[in-house]
Amino acid sequence: MQQVLADTLDPITRFLNYSLFSIGNSQITPLNIVYILAFTLLLIYLSSKLRAVLIDRVLTRTRLDMGAREAIGTIVRYIAFVIGFLVLLQTIGIDLTTLNVLAGAIGIGVGFGLQNVANNFISGLIILFERPIKVGDRIEVDDVHGEVTHIGARSTTIRTNDNIAIIVPNSKFISENVINWSLEGDVIRFKVPIGVAYDSDLELVERLLVEAAIENEDVLPSPPPSVRLLEFGDSSLNFELRAWSSARLHRPGLFLSNINFAIIKKFREHGVEVPFPQREVNIRGGVEVKEKAHAAEGA
Repeated sequence: MQQVLADTLDPITRFLNYSLFSIGNSQITPLNIVYILAFTLLLIYLSSKLRAVLIDRVLTRTRLDMGAREAIGTIVRYIAFVIGFLVLLQTIGIDLTTLNVLAGAIGIGVGFGLQNVANNFISGLIILFERPIKVGDRIEVDDVHGEVTHIGARSTTIRTNDNIAIIVPNSKFISENVINWSLEGDVIRFKVPIGVAYDSDLELVERLLVEAAIENEDVLPSPPPSVRLLEFGDSSLNFELRAWSSARLHRPGLFLSNINFAIIKKFREHGVEVPFPQREVNIRGGVEVKEKAHAAEGA
């Protein structure tokens, strides 16, 4: 029985220990490859768990905000994975000094085909260190408007108010103009444009606009709302209501809608007209056309 088992395992053992190629003085076998793959997956899992423990248990005891905890946890995860992978290579007998040629080959690959991957990865590191954006921020970039929910090595996840997750490459945040609504705090000034008829009572219009803002529970009392007469339009006097809010940072559309509802309600109650563009069209040559039509009927 033992002989049969030995005869069965012997080809498998010889296959697993068969030398595929060498790196320096180290022979790479199928067993080494399986070992590397298995422990690499284990490293990915353990580094992810380490990041989660840091963010959810250790760093929650500090005064760091969520974005800072996410950045520290991600950086620690990368460092732990790199160190663990280097130790893994050492345990199977690969001398790291022999990897210079491989590193050069990877460098050539990056230069020719992996520029975007390398660019996004480096951009991700810059974002984590400089923190121009962080998890929880309300941002706009490249026509994408939403809340940052995750910053990864290659891309950042933004969730819109439609509950749609949009994956944006990290290089966008380095090369494009980014609007961060919450970088310096949660207090934002909203601007609400409105036009009224030329014969409107301007003092009344100003008072109604301020009232519409003050009566909204999302508007901050300080700084107080203000009104500006911006321009004399083609068919209206164009005002702008300016109000500060921190409650609707992540729902700006709802905030503006509520303000507009309140404004139009007050205007209708006090007889303030919101005009719309009107055009007068004069048709010239009408008589001539009519005479030609009669001539055609007579023919």
